[in-house]
Amino acid sequence: MASGHRAQWKGFLKFGEVSCGVALYTAASTSERVTFNSINKVTGNRVNRVFIDSETEERVEREDQTKGFEIENGQFIIIDPEEVAATIPESNKTLDVQAFIPSSEVDDIYFDKPYYLTPDKMGADAFAALRDGMRKSKVAAIARAVLFRRMRTVLIRPQGNGLVATTLNYDYEVRSSRKAFEDMPKLKIEGEMLALAKHIIGTKRGEFDPASFEDRYEAALAELVKAKIEGKALPKRKSVEVSKPSDLLAALRESAGSMKTASQKPKRTAANANAGTGRQRAARGAAEKAASSKAVPQRKAS
Repeated sequence: MASGHRAQWKGFLKFGEVSCGVALYTAASTSERVTFNSINKVTGNRVNRVFIDSETEERVEREDQTKGFEIENGQFIIIDPEEVAATIPESNKTLDVQAFIPSSEVDDIYFDKPYYLTPDKMGADAFAALRDGMRKSKVAAIARAVLFRRMRTVLIRPQGNGLVATTLNYDYEVRSSRKAFEDMPKLKIEGEMLALAKHIIGTKRGEFDPASFEDRYEAALAELVKAKIEGKALPKRKSVEVSKPSDLLAALRESAGSMKTASQKPKRTAANANAGTGRQRAARGAAEKAASSKAVPQRKAS
């Protein structure tokens, strides 16, 4: 893995009677997001979190805190941290492959968090054999291991020169889609409305390109911080109009017409798509530069 990245977990990957040393690295991170501190409006100082007894309203120090499970409204059974620690399953530091399944068999609603799985130098051959065998067989592996103090089920798939290990939600953690949609009205769309919808979908077909997705919220936060530091007017939010049922057919017709014109324009390239990220970082950099050269009454958000 590239220097500067620290493994979140190290252990062994075992399939059949073969095993090799591996490491898990976080594949997705929120460290680049704009974050804020809680500030005292009067003093401009950062606010620290304090735990207060819900009945006496007195401060409770960390050494006086413990765990509790609510059995009735306001009634708790006390569970010591040592008792909680004793329930953590013992780890043998092994990702044990239970089965190989078709890659498309797992519903992605069960996906939790992705990690890059890489081999150590001594186990590279076994790792590569598993990776290439899975790729040619078009299968994924289901493995089990104690990760981060819990027994986790992991979906392992080939990607590039390595493997991606995605922790999976348990069945009881995933809400039923049938129950989620049970109140949906039973509507049958047909005729011109269906034809127009299919036409719009056809003109907007493309390929999945993560580089083209701009985090507008993060960019807006960076612009907000920059505007506050420089004393400029705050950006105004644009209103969004939702189509009314009575206007839906007209909106579909208008969209279908505009799509014909849009389809003749050159597609946005990946390089241009990345400009959003560049603007975001530039805004954050400008904010930091302005903060360092200009005194402000509040501390800079971190």
